[in-house]
Amino acid sequence: MCQLVLFRHFYSTDRCYDVGQPTPSTHRQLLKEGEITPGITCDEYISRRKRLLELLPEESVAIVAAAPVKMMTDVVPYNFRQDADYLYITGCQQPGGIAVLGHDFGLCMFMPEPTPQDITWQGQIAGVDAATEFFKSDQSFPISKLPKVLPNMIKSCSKLYHNVNTAIPTYTDLEAFQKASYNGKVHDLSVCTHEARWVKSPAELNLMRESAAIGCQALLQTMLQSKISPYENILSAKVEYECRTRGAQRMAFNPVVGGGPNGSVIHYSRNDQKVKDGDLVLMDVGCELHGYVSDLTRTWPPCGNFSDVHKELYDLIVETNKDCIELCKPGASIQRIHNYSVDKLFRGLKEMGILKDNRLHSYHQLNPTSIGHYLGMDVHDCSKIGYDRILKPGVVITIEPGIYIPIDFNCAERYQGIGIRIEDEVLITESGCEVLTGSLPKEINHIETLLNNHSYGMAAPNIFASSL
Repeated sequence: MCQLVLFRHFYSTDRCYDVGQPTPSTHRQLLKEGEITPGITCDEYISRRKRLLELLPEESVAIVAAAPVKMMTDVVPYNFRQDADYLYITGCQQPGGIAVLGHDFGLCMFMPEPTPQDITWQGQIAGVDAATEFFKSDQSFPISKLPKVLPNMIKSCSKLYHNVNTAIPTYTDLEAFQKASYNGKVHDLSVCTHEARWVKSPAELNLMRESAAIGCQALLQTMLQSKISPYENILSAKVEYECRTRGAQRMAFNPVVGGGPNGSVIHYSRNDQKVKDGDLVLMDVGCELHGYVSDLTRTWPPCGNFSDVHKELYDLIVETNKDCIELCKPGASIQRIHNYSVDKLFRGLKEMGILKDNRLHSYHQLNPTSIGHYLGMDVHDCSKIGYDRILKPGVVITIEPGIYIPIDFNCAERYQGIGIRIEDEVLITESGCEVLTGSLPKEINHIETLLNNHSYGMAAPNIFASSL
């Protein structure tokens, strides 16, 4: 009787059952009927599980734990972000669960058992009923039953896979798991999950287009702000504000906002300097929308005009960016595109006199990065798939040529301390590619026109001025 009542609450229009995350009945502005997470239907989650089982050997079992809660201090947690593999197969955005996938029993979810005190402090958490009725697992148990149920699943399997990144003692300390590990039966599941996640579905691509659009709009507004507020921290706050107000749940990573020489530090994160008049600012940003991230970079002069030296280097980078995008098509690979970019940038830097020899070691001092990476639920998505893999329609990659000249590099002083990167998101299609970030200007004349004719005209207060 109790289960029947709970089932009615899930679909009743009179009363909304709280499963600890948005549902079509509690958040009609976010989800349509039949969706487990915004944009992704129950049917798609079920097909993902079937696809993953097809990639797993017969009689094998896969274990995926939810991401752990990470603490900032003893009682203050960091903002929770679900592990991509756990989210991919379950749709559950909450901590504390363990999902087990097997050919014989389908998806089995072990769910947390919150106390009344937990609910008072943290709110409702999905339990056993939500696992079967909302997330559509084939079986579900409270997490306390795992030591009794999971060993039987492990003992009957030929191979045992698990998510190494979220492995927890709750299951790794079990005697059955330890025995399987000792006998060489335990393997890393990410080889299979990354394969399943590599080619995006139409629903996933819609979310990625929207995430990219939000990132482009946010960075455009930040570029407009930069002329009157050329401070790294203000630009970082501005881009996050613009992303969040457009629907993003969080930033995909801490924005890189490098003014002047800081732009030559590839993953610069301090964001605490004023951008000097005449210097460039390099901004690498991305946001996350319902589990899918964007990643884009633009470099520009907040003062409104590129110097002749900046133009010389920038022209090389933007030309490389466009040439590499032309190479993005089925049959290519990130490695092939990278090799082309290295050759082009190397020759360009030699012609400018920045590189004085033919050693690749010298070039790699100025650009130690790859031309791009896979993109999806994670910023560096599907890392188990090599960059020599032939690209297919539905794969999303970044194209991000750059040059990062240290302040003490042995070259003409006018080039020292300059960092430039132009990064776009590219979807491989049947006939070529689609640039998901194509709405954001990157040509010099477009950027200068934007900054000089459309920037905000009201000066921001100098927050670093003395308060005397």
